[in-house]
Amino acid sequence: MSKLTSLWSIVRKHKYLITVVGFLVLIVFIDENSLVRRAKYEVQIREMRQEIEKYKAAYEESTERLNELMTNPEAIERIAREKYLMKKPNEDIFVTPR
Repeated sequence: MSKLTSLWSIVRKHKYLITVVGFLVLIVFIDENSLVRRAKYEVQIREMRQEIEKYKAAYEESTERLNELMTNPEAIERIAREKYLMKKPNEDIFVTPR
């Protein structure tokens, strides 16, 4: 019984400190809006923004190539020759590895 009494006296003596520590543990680790989760979400948001920028750049490049193909018939021929290895009837193609 003396252990229980001494424990109770310690709790009474440091009740505000125990309350503050409990509150901080709740905020930092346990709550669904905890600081740890918020930090993970910030990292995830940063990664997604970088991915968005990458896709925007790819979209811009693809749009430029599409506009070039729509306006320039030589570009269509160049793409057909480079990508699909097409040739004119009187030509020979030599493919070299990169």
